[in-house]
Amino acid sequence: MVSKSVVNEAQEIQLAIDLVNLGARLQLLESETNLSRERLLKIYKELKGVSPPKGMLPFSTDWFITWLPNIHSSLFMNIHKYLHDHAEIKGIEAVVKAYRLYLEQALVAPGEESVLSLTRAWTLVRFFDAKILKFAKCSKCGGQFVAHTLDLHNDYACGLCHVPSRAGKTKRAKELDSPLAMVA
Repeated sequence: MVSKSVVNEAQEIQLAIDLVNLGARLQLLESETNLSRERLLKIYKELKGVSPPKGMLPFSTDWFITWLPNIHSSLFMNIHKYLHDHAEIKGIEAVVKAYRLYLEQALVAPGEESVLSLTRAWTLVRFFDAKILKFAKCSKCGGQFVAHTLDLHNDYACGLCHVPSRAGKTKRAKELDSPLAMVA
């Protein structure tokens, strides 16, 4: 008979593999599994072929409020909320399932990265749990969008209904619009 600890360790390893494959940082792996740091490093290196990136996790709520990240963050959080409320999926399982559904909807081109990384999505859920961020209802379309808890939301207009004048003016978009890009 297989002991319970062996089954739990196998589940933890599978969770770590899933998280690494979705782009999780080492700090996320350490928070969500009971595996040792050394074991997680081995798993990461085996799957990615390189050491995990160093540095702090994102900690500012402001990134989630800017135009494009807000749209993607809001999509993810609405999926997460639906899974939590209706499918009764909780914890890291809800984050992973919601993130996979988000990736299906975000339509990321091959070789490109999604706007919202798994680590940012996980951080976003933690900000909601801590009541630092919450949903604000758009007064025009009625959609639920990520917003700071302490901001005023009476006449809130989302980034889709009230597109900022410089929205989409990235270096990448500019390169694609250049005459040289059209020749290639």
